Amino acid sequence: MSGVWEQVIGQSAVVAELQAAVADPTAMTHAWLFTGPPGSGRSVAARAFAAALQCPDGGDGTCHACRTVLAGTHADVQTVVPEGLSIGVAEVRELVRIAGRAPSQGRWQVVLVEDADRMTEQASNTVLKMLEEPPARTVFLLCAPSLHPDDVPVTIRSRCRVVGLRTPPVDAVADVLVRRDGVDPALAAWSAAAAGGHVGRARHLARDETARLARKAVLDVPLSLVSLAACLNAADDLVGAAKEESDRASTELDGAETEAVKQSLGVGARGPGVAAASRGAGQLKELEKRQKSRATRLGRDSLDRALVDLAALYRDALVVATSGTEGVTLAHPDRRADAEELARRIGPEGALRRIDAVLDCRRALEQNVKPQVAVEALTVALRLPG
Repeated sequence: MSGVWEQVIGQSAVVAELQAAVADPTAMTHAWLFTGPPGSGRSVAARAFAAALQCPDGGDGTCHACRTVLAGTHADVQTVVPEGLSIGVAEVRELVRIAGRAPSQGRWQVVLVEDADRMTEQASNTVLKMLEEPPARTVFLLCAPSLHPDDVPVTIRSRCRVVGLRTPPVDAVADVLVRRDGVDPALAAWSAAAAGGHVGRARHLARDETARLARKAVLDVPLSLVSLAACLNAADDLVGAAKEESDRASTELDGAETEAVKQSLGVGARGPGVAAASRGAGQLKELEKRQKSRATRLGRDSLDRALVDLAALYRDALVVATSGTEGVTLAHPDRRADAEELARRIGPEGALRRIDAVLDCRRALEQNVKPQVAVEALTVALRLPG
């Protein structure tokens, strides 16, 4: 693979399908649904496809069209990346309005919605109306974790061509880290295995020691839960770590955004600028609202990563308890000793109960249960037998 397709790791069948669609515009589908587990690269594949659709050479990766699409600045490629907990109807209506235009520079008007599963019901209905009567030169690219009705309404799914991606092989992810990012081969191999083939997280683990320490702290939890006090302390640590990560990311993003809006409104200016600044108070309030929603999402996502890691460690314990360790691939190969100790202490039934407890906690967080309450209930459920 070459050009924009180099970014799509370990998905040769998907790339072949997308290249065939680019090569034959008469057979193009107006709506595509990219599905796959976290880390499979569904949004990366969708963006590469968008670049190839606009490129005269089918995605060479070097032309102006490819570079601007990949950079997010192409005039005929509209991308929605949810910053808050959901994608609202107002945002989608604006998107649909733009999608109805003829392309101004490229060959297609492309609308790419990452995390389409976060669209509200009203937003989904708005997209559905556009899919039912699509403009001639418009292509919708939707990305979602699965085809489950909770992720994508059946009515939308039925109007899309589905592209299913899988988690890339660990070796392929490690190779990318070495070739593209210059990561030491040993660290790249460890990061790819620890991330379970999730490209973005593998890169994060390879580059950031803080991320590696945070993962270690999470995976240290199961064997530390020997008392009620230890359970409550672990809950405090998990929730606190998620909040710290959220605060750190929000601080980096919020400051620049707020300053840019203030400058555009003339805040601090004298004379005529004062009136403009006072009229822009509503814009600043709306920005603060969006930033607060984004911070909540960042915290939820951070905590969810921790829960996924915990569930995977208990899955390893279940595998060890039922199959032993010979020839078994573990989700956390560097914590094999912990998986074996958990298997010895809780057995397969105990591992299953704890996996269910983690899943229950994830559902509770999705239903807006306070993180502290949900995680305290979880750690108590994970407590080791005395």
